[in-house]
Amino acid sequence: MNVVKSPLTDADLKTVSEALQGALVDLIDLSLVAKQVHWNVVGPRFRSVHLQLDEVVDTARLHSDTVAERTSALGVPPDGRAGTVAASSGIGAVQDGWIKDRDAVGALVDALGAVITRMRERVVATGDPDPVSQDIFIGITADLEKHHWMFQAENS
Repeated sequence: MNVVKSPLTDADLKTVSEALQGALVDLIDLSLVAKQVHWNVVGPRFRSVHLQLDEVVDTARLHSDTVAERTSALGVPPDGRAGTVAASSGIGAVQDGWIKDRDAVGALVDALGAVITRMRERVVATGDPDPVSQDIFIGITADLEKHHWMFQAENS
């Protein structure tokens, strides 16, 4: 069923929709990873790290909605199901149980770094076929890089 007609060519739509779907999965997983760490962080910097993690969750959730709606606007149904996220996220696993504040910060540095790398690839991939989606990826990348910087500074 093709409910919404895309203004893009089939080839461009394939490139852009794959980039959007990948971003959706990464952002959903980033919000889940940050929330998992948020619930389990312990240590002397608990409060500041705990609050900083919620900022990442909020950013990832906001952008995941933007990405999913852009996907829909192009006539492709977004897929944010748990199985899809688990099968295709670019973020590594997070340890279970309590996480020392320094390890929590390190886990977010790694998770954000992985997502940023993939977002930058999407910025390049969508430049010619769809500057509108590229603009979305640029904004997302800027926000994630700000969080990445802050977590890196936290572990210096």
